[in-house]
Order: sequence, then C-alpha cells, then structure tokens
Amino acid sequence: MLQDAPPPVVAPAALPDIVVTAARLPPAAADAAFSVVRIDQAVLSRSARIDEALRSVPAVSLFRRTTSVAANPTTQGLSLRAIAPSGAGRTLVLLDGAPLNDPFGGWVIWSQVAPESLDSLDVVRGAGSGPYGAGALTGTITLRERSQGGALDVSAAERGGVRAAGSASTRLGPLAVTVSGLREVSDGYVPVRGAAAGAADTPLDLDSRAAAVRIDGAVGRTNLSMRAATWEEDRGSGLAGTRANASGHSLSAAVAQAPTADGYGWRLQAWRIDSDLANSSASVSADRSTTTPANDQYKTPATGWGLNAALRRRVSDFAGGRLEWEVGADARFNEGQTNEFFSNPTGAGFARGRRAGGETSVGGAYVDGSWTGGDWLFAGGLRLDRWENSDGFRNEYTLATGAVLLDETDPDRSGEVVSARLAARRDLGGGYAARAAAYSGFRPATLNELHRPFRVGNDITEANAGLTPETLKGVETGLAFDRDGVRWGATVFWNRIDDAIVNVTLGAGPATFPRAGFVPAGGVLRQRQNAGTIDAWGVELTGAANLTPALSLNGAVSWTDATVDGGASAPQLTGLRPAQAPEWSATAGLDWRLSSALTLALAARYESRRFDDDLNSRTLAGAVTLDARAEWALDARTTLWLAADNLFDTDVEVSQTGNGVAGYGPPRTASIGLRLSY
Repeated sequence: MLQDAPPPVVAPAALPDIVVTAARLPPAAADAAFSVVRIDQAVLSRSARIDEALRSVPAVSLFRRTTSVAANPTTQGLSLRAIAPSGAGRTLVLLDGAPLNDPFGGWVIWSQVAPESLDSLDVVRGAGSGPYGAGALTGTITLRERSQGGALDVSAAERGGVRAAGSASTRLGPLAVTVSGLREVSDGYVPVRGAAAGAADTPLDLDSRAAAVRIDGAVGRTNLSMRAATWEEDRGSGLAGTRANASGHSLSAAVAQAPTADGYGWRLQAWRIDSDLANSSASVSADRSTTTPANDQYKTPATGWGLNAALRRRVSDFAGGRLEWEVGADARFNEGQTNEFFSNPTGAGFARGRRAGGETSVGGAYVDGSWTGGDWLFAGGLRLDRWENSDGFRNEYTLATGAVLLDETDPDRSGEVVSARLAARRDLGGGYAARAAAYSGFRPATLNELHRPFRVGNDITEANAGLTPETLKGVETGLAFDRDGVRWGATVFWNRIDDAIVNVTLGAGPATFPRAGFVPAGGVLRQRQNAGTIDAWGVELTGAANLTPALSLNGAVSWTDATVDGGASAPQLTGLRPAQAPEWSATAGLDWRLSSALTLALAARYESRRFDDDLNSRTLAGAVTLDARAEWALDARTTLWLAADNLFDTDVEVSQTGNGVAGYGPPRTASIGLRLSY
C-alpha cells in the first residue's frame, strides 16, 4: 500500500542472529519528521515499471505525462510536487544508496530496475539536504532491493506487448545471492491520432532488457554487498526514421554495520555507472507525410562514479530522550560527450558533425541528527558542497572536408553551496501527529544541459555552458492521523527555486539563428538559462481506510500554485506557470477482495491542464484515466491477473507542436499475466 512512512524502530542492543542482507544503514529516525511516503510491494506488484508505481503519489511525474513505456530516454527525469518538471529531473533516485540518474543527462532509465526486484521505496518530498545532497532539489526516491523471497511475472498485452520480469534470492553457504531480470517488447502505439496524423507518424515501439546480481555476505555484525547490473532499451520516437537507444551497466560495493541501541554504525560505498545514448530526430512536413533527418546523436558515452561514507551513533538516554546523529561525506564525478551528425538543409544527407561534452563533479560533507523524547521528535542537518564544471568543449565541422566551423572551450566554473534542514514532529495522542520543516537544497546542471543542443520535431533547444546550480528553499507543515485502519494526512508547503534552469524561447521559425542555424516553420528556438525564480505554494492531502477486512479505499490530492519570475534575463516569463507543471492532480484507488481467491482493484488519476512550453502558449487539456485489475489466486503463491489500463480509452494530451498538432498517451491497453511469488 501507499502510506506515510512510520517512524523507524530502534534496533535492540543485542543481535543474537546474523542476518545476511544488503549492506545499508536502517532508515534514520529523523525521516519521520519530514514528508515521506512509502510504496510497498502491494503497489509495486501491480506496476510494470517503477515510475508507474510512483504515479500513485500525486504530482509525481516524468517530464511529460507518459510513463517510461513510451517516453524518450531524455524525458524520463522525475520531479516532485509539480514545481517545475524537466527532462533532466529535479529528484535524486537512489538504489540502496547508489544513484540511478544518468551521468550525462540526469534522467533515469527506469527499465534498468524491475519492480519485482524491490522490497519497497520511499518518496521523500522536499529538498534533500543532509545525507542526500546534490540533485535532490524537489526530493529523493530511495529504492530498497529485496534480500529474501522472490517473484516472477509473465504477461502479454495488446499491440504485441510481452513482458517477463522477476527476482529471486537464495543462500549459497555464507553468502546470499539475489538475481533479477526484465525483458519487455511492444509494437507500441502512434502518438498522433485522427485527421492530424500522417504517413510520417509511426508507433512508439519498445524493446528493453535488464539484469542484475547482488552478492551479500556478513562478518559478525558487518554486512558486505556487491552489485552488478546491465540494461538496454531500444524504442521508436513516433516519427519515421527516428529512434532512441539507451544502454549501460553499473557496479557498486558497500560495507555497513547497523548501529545498536547504544552504539555506532557506519557505511562505506563506492559505485560506477557507464552509459550510452543514441537518439535521432527529424523535421516533419506540414502535412505530416514525410520526415527529413535533422540530427543523429549516434553515440553519447558517459561515466559517473562516486563514493560515500557515513558514521552513525545512537544514544538511548540523552537529556531524557534518544539521540541519533550521523556525519558523512560523499563525492560524485561525471564525464561524457555527445557525438552527432546534423544540418540537413536539402534532405540529401547530413552536412555537419558535432562533438561536445565535459566533466562535472560535486563533493560535500554533512552532519545530521535527531532527538526523540516523549511525544517530540526534533531533527536537523547541515551540509557544505563544492561543485565544479570543467574541460567543457564544443566542436563542429563539415563532414565533407573536416573543416572546423566552431571550436569552443568553456571556462571552468566552480562554487560552494551550503544547505540545511530542520524539522519537528509531535505525537498529539489519539492517533494524531503534527510536524513542521524547513529545508534547502541544490542541483548542478547536467552535462546534457551544459553542452548539448537538441531537437524535437521542428523545435530546437540550445545548450548553455554558463549554467550555475539551481537552488531551492522551502517550508512546510503537516498534520496526520493513523488509527483503527484509517489514515490521513495534510501538508501545506512553500518552495522557491532560484536560478531555475528552464528552456527559454528566443524566437520562432522560419528563421536562421546564430549557432542554432535554421529553424523551420512551426518550430521555435529555445535555450537553457538560469531564468529568475519559481515560487510555489501547495497543499497535499492523502487518505486511506480499511472499511472492512475485504474492502479498502485510498485517495490523494495535490494543488500547486507555481509562478515564474523571469527577472531581467527572461522578463517574458514573469507571471507565467512553469512548463509541464499541472496545478491539480489527484489519485483514488479501491481494493475489494470478493472471495478468498478473487480481488478487484481500481485506480483513477486526474490531472488538470498543463502547458507544453515556457510561454504557456501550448495548452495540454486536463484528463481523467481509470485503470482496472482483477486477480485470481490459484494458490498461495500463484496469481492470475487481468488488467485494463486507461479503461475508458481517454485521449490524454502529452505534447503539442507549434502548429497545434497534439501527441497523446497510450490508448486503452488490456493485458493478462501470471505472477509467482515465494
């Protein structure tokens, strides 16, 4: 189920049994003072992708409305609270402490981790100062991989969809081994429909695969883990001649010891990600009958690696309560470059080539702690980070002769950022609890934002090597209730993003612009800029009730009033709403166990209108969708299920071109599957 995460339970002083699990520290006591939503296996087991499970939390979404089943890899960045979604994402995603965000673009290839492999995940809303650090601007998603048991789900869906994914854990002498894998193919759907569609519009087909293995061992109370993973997904981009392929592999190693009730715990971790992206784009004719290749990003090798360390202490009796503190440090390093062909004015073939890239790094140290006494919990943290962008370059040349057209090296940039968080929570009795929090955080620009221009249809967006980190500060207060099978929560928040990195419109086609070149009719030229500030007020409401042992309901509503102040750099944006940020979103669900074997589930999602561009000129209409699912338990470990996503076949607008052609999300999709678990 989806629920506010409960306060962590302090471990007993004595640990008579050695349990081999992943090398991680338990959730910190401080987490209970902040806005944390937990998604457990009940939700994950009904989701084919992790980002689909996250959609059960309002205002959590990828850059566009589509899930990763149809989203281009460069738009799979995640954002929370609908403050200002972006393709790079403003949320840090961690798997047992190691980042999943791409080292070049910041987005997340969600197919690299199957939901079947997870024990649970937490959505930490609000800036991630303290132990999370850089990248956790609007929040953090923390994934925990299984350490025991397993599941296998095999299914078939309309439009050629076939999926098999699973995870299993076993003991091999003193070691625990966990393996997981995913394979999915689909013929996809055509995003442009009706009279607007032409021969150039093609399906968003998908072919993805992933595998991972984790080995855990224990020496006394110390757990050791090593994990290796690999993934690849190949997909159509919705226009003839355009495709995207994202691949990579990762390695991580961790050593950890959980603290006792009156003792120390610690964690050391190292990780590395190697990724690559091939992504092609095309311009489309006015009648959408033909396309002309516009860009071929044929190779984007990137490497990210990092280290983190933490020391935690628990004191069971300190000033009449329990004290827990943690000090730590972390560092992340990214390097990569894009290699591409572009400029095809006659349609006869590409005329130019481009190489662009560089390096980024960020490192910091923090102290975080909490004190629990009686009905009170106080928590706070402070961290200092240093960021650096270095060795940036952009080289453009003619393919025919190799003549250099542009040869730029970008000046190195660096700086320091101080961030902090402070919170208090009080148990009011009778199942009620109140909390308040203040926090700040930051996100450095990605290599993609700094160095790579890109194209979608006839729209071109230029890079900006001069980008500085965007920062967020915010406050929130909340009230929660949990008793007798009824749970609800209410949160009011205010966030401000300074130096927000947004795509700013500079002009419209048909026209020729410096550096960007020719922009065709119906297209616009944008550039990534630190454009002023974004202020956001919001309210979040959640509720769940077990009406009977067989019937439960849940629902949530999020309202966010976000406004841009473009300042002197982008005054045309002042007073407008950030692109891709809906004002309202809501979810509702029902689980009804009709018999010991049969369970029915409904999940509805509403989202108000949002704008596809920074000038609020391309409006995407609001939409309501309903998913339905029936499960039949064949035995204690085997379940047959039937599902219909978007049951009423609602047309959900996800994009719009400059001349008004809309792209849509998936139509109604029926699927059937078999799930084995142990």
